[in-house]
Amino acid sequence: MTETSDTRSTGQEAQGRSPGRLRRLMRYIPLIAPLLLWAVPCWVLLHTGQRWPLPVTLTGTALFALGLTGMPLAMARGHGRRQQDRAAIVGDTLLGGIWVLFTWSLLLGVPLRLVLTVAGVGDGQGRARIVTWTVLCTTAVLLAWGYAEARRVPRVRRLDVPLPRLGAGLDGTRVVLITDTHYGPLDRARWSERVCETVNSLEADLVCHTGDIADGTAERRRAQAAPLGTVRATRALVYVTGNHEYYSEAQGWVDLMDELGWEPLRNRHLLLERGGDTLVVAGVDDVTAESSGLAGHRAHLAGALQGADPDLPVLLLAHQPKFVDRAAAHGIDLQLSGHTHGGQIWPFHHLVRLDQPTVAGLSHHGARTLLYTSRGTGFWGPPFRVFAPSEITLLVLRSPERSTSP
Repeated sequence: MTETSDTRSTGQEAQGRSPGRLRRLMRYIPLIAPLLLWAVPCWVLLHTGQRWPLPVTLTGTALFALGLTGMPLAMARGHGRRQQDRAAIVGDTLLGGIWVLFTWSLLLGVPLRLVLTVAGVGDGQGRARIVTWTVLCTTAVLLAWGYAEARRVPRVRRLDVPLPRLGAGLDGTRVVLITDTHYGPLDRARWSERVCETVNSLEADLVCHTGDIADGTAERRRAQAAPLGTVRATRALVYVTGNHEYYSEAQGWVDLMDELGWEPLRNRHLLLERGGDTLVVAGVDDVTAESSGLAGHRAHLAGALQGADPDLPVLLLAHQPKFVDRAAAHGIDLQLSGHTHGGQIWPFHHLVRLDQPTVAGLSHHGARTLLYTSRGTGFWGPPFRVFAPSEITLLVLRSPERSTSP
């Protein structure tokens, strides 16, 4: 299809205007988003014809106003310079709770009101109160279930991954992926132990952690991370940095993982050999590494592959799925990533898709590159997982020659 110069000029002008408008809009999101999150449920549940007794209306409105002011303050104290774990727990819990309440006030409350009106159920006040109680009960159930899902040991997700260039000797190689453990304000040392026990039960050849191990410095979260030192694999334990490491002294985490027996693949690779065949296992720093200002930290795929035989299949660890564009350009066979949490609290995955090419699962990119995106092993911030369960992933690598192998 031929593109005229006029079309190009118009498109370039539009592109020039759009980023500027988008940047201006983005500046206001931190102010607008909290207001909408708290104001919309307050209006839907209290001020749309319910005619609650005045003390109920005043108390409810005051609680929403307290949440609107208290949540940002708690999160600032918890995740800012002070790093106060109790404040982080309060702020994160409020954020998760109001997100669920906001979502279902809109997606359930508004349509339910219309259905009740069309069906002629009750009067205006009765319908409004039915909406309020339905939304509140739905939210309570989802938050209780989401909390249990976030704190449980993840289920194991098993899948076979065919790699056309994989030699027959490597057929059946067992790769276990954990990612986004996010050890943080809520002490999860016992949870960490149980996750590692589950990983060990899978008898992996290779165990990978694709970053975001914790929120906080290595020294501060050492007790929660310590069970990672008990993980076993027949060939190797490998790790790459995530963006959250660069909020919390990344080099400290690289050093601790090395101490715990994990090999940080910082823009380098190792060779996994079995049955006369070889797999290149490479890793890169997170894409945010270079902007962190830490010397030697950056995502450098060419460096990670330097010296590797280009005819060998490559398994790449990269924290963010969006690195797959570079992986596909280099002909990587399989990229393993995390970062997205599968959205963590539905329907947040729609926002994740604005930044990442995939949210979860196996996808194909370019001529031969496969990407597996994990929903994550832990959770970040709000201690809830709603319609986005955590996972420990067992990937069994399959060779097209396996049917002819002994």
